Amino acid sequence: MSTGFYQVPTPTNEPIYSYAPGTSEREALQATLTALQSTQVEVPLYIGGEQITTDTKKTMSSPHNHQHVLGHYYEGDASHVKQAINAALGAKYAWENMAWEQRASIFLKAAELIAGKYRYQMNAATMLAQSKTAHQSEIDAVCELVDFLRFNVKYMTEIYEQQPPISPKGVWNRVEQRPLEGFIFAITPFNFTAIAGNLPTAPAMMGNTVVWKPAETQIYSANLLMQIFREAGVPDGVINLINVDGPVAGEVVFNHPDFAGLHFTGSTKVFKQLWQTIGDNINTYRSYPRIVGETGGKDFIVAHPSADAKAVATAIVRGGFEFQGQKCSAASRVYIPNNLWDEIKGYVIEDIQQIKMGDVADFQNFMSAVISEVAFDRIASYIDKAKDDPMVDIIAGGEYDKSKGYYIQPTVLVAQEPKYTAMCEEIFGPVVTIYVYQAERFEETLELVDQTSPYALTGAIFSQDRYAIQQATQKLRHAAGNFYINDKPTGAVVGQQPFGGARGSGTNDKAGAALNLLRWVSPRTIKETFNPPTDFRYPFMGE
Repeated sequence: MSTGFYQVPTPTNEPIYSYAPGTSEREALQATLTALQSTQVEVPLYIGGEQITTDTKKTMSSPHNHQHVLGHYYEGDASHVKQAINAALGAKYAWENMAWEQRASIFLKAAELIAGKYRYQMNAATMLAQSKTAHQSEIDAVCELVDFLRFNVKYMTEIYEQQPPISPKGVWNRVEQRPLEGFIFAITPFNFTAIAGNLPTAPAMMGNTVVWKPAETQIYSANLLMQIFREAGVPDGVINLINVDGPVAGEVVFNHPDFAGLHFTGSTKVFKQLWQTIGDNINTYRSYPRIVGETGGKDFIVAHPSADAKAVATAIVRGGFEFQGQKCSAASRVYIPNNLWDEIKGYVIEDIQQIKMGDVADFQNFMSAVISEVAFDRIASYIDKAKDDPMVDIIAGGEYDKSKGYYIQPTVLVAQEPKYTAMCEEIFGPVVTIYVYQAERFEETLELVDQTSPYALTGAIFSQDRYAIQQATQKLRHAAGNFYINDKPTGAVVGQQPFGGARGSGTNDKAGAALNLLRWVSPRTIKETFNPPTDFRYPFMGE
């Protein structure tokens, strides 16, 4: 029983380690990489208090060296999904009735474990299994995830503190934020370990219990996350990790009457399919499920004729090619005025020529491999089509090789047609497509940017003209949920830039903000009257 109004520690963004030559963290991370590479792990299903193995065991390998086996995971079936749901429902009563500060303490401890004891293991696991560089892993698997946990605890208290402003004489009005009735299904992607950690923990923090299905290519680091959550004190059954094929899991989850919510990050196509399934099954559920999703993007950079050419070029290279372009926020379509084109083109080609690509253990590499052979083949098909199209020029990259790892060169296409396929469709790889427009047609180009893609996740305007910045900000109001001025359209930071987009990019429920946590509670208004009336008659009824 709480006997105080507690204030949680004020969150601040976790400092980013540089891993520069000569630093102690560089030495520690390299040693951890070596250790993990020499050990194979076996990943079970985590259901209730059990770690379950099955008869089906699948291999986990490094994308940048697909012959290197990191370990194996045990794949479950429909029976394990049912078991996980039962475990979540069984844990629900005790968890939702645990005092909020006790729940807060668990996730604050998880943040400390990730930032300290497990920092290098978290980084090394993400680097080896998802082919992130040390920097990309540090800002994701450690810093962003720690920020999610710490800031979400603060947002949780702010939500609980929101109370009716008026309680007239003799009345006490109050609101409690109840967890949803039922269980939450969290589906997480391969590309951000932080998202894999946030999607199950955000609902759990608010008193919900969760069935969590990570992407197959992220199970290696998801396993470490689950171990950390357990060490931090997350009770059995509150978060249940299942390694089950998506359609198999969905068939059970979306036909269960206690399904209460979906927390999803992944492709737009899959999200729409899940939404339709939920809609078709709406009469099955005890309540209307909450649907929260962040999906694809076809993120833009627009350069005004007044833009700084070098800044634009750097934004293209960093925004388009960090983590091999496998970010939903990655810059993938660029609009450049003809007065700046030659200069920007020169800078971009010069930068790409200096990019080194290879094994993440070599810290000189800016890029590594894409996540899988399926992704490799899909991205390569776009490059092949561009090679065969006389209306497209490849000014950088264009080569690929999967003999050892799934390597694709950073590739820049220049399309003469502004609605060329690669300007419209999400490729999710290291391919940036540029359209050069006439400098005097800036306003028309803004209309083009707004209308070209079904997505609306991130975008950027580069300009030294404040009127042009204002114009772009207004014209592109609905084209991006995260809008950047003179900066690349990637790298949102928890507590600074709440992240999410609308249109085909999702429900825009802003991970890294209180808005997201509000989706996992159902408020109850309580009115208490201290002197209830004892006469049904009102004064106006007098004679």
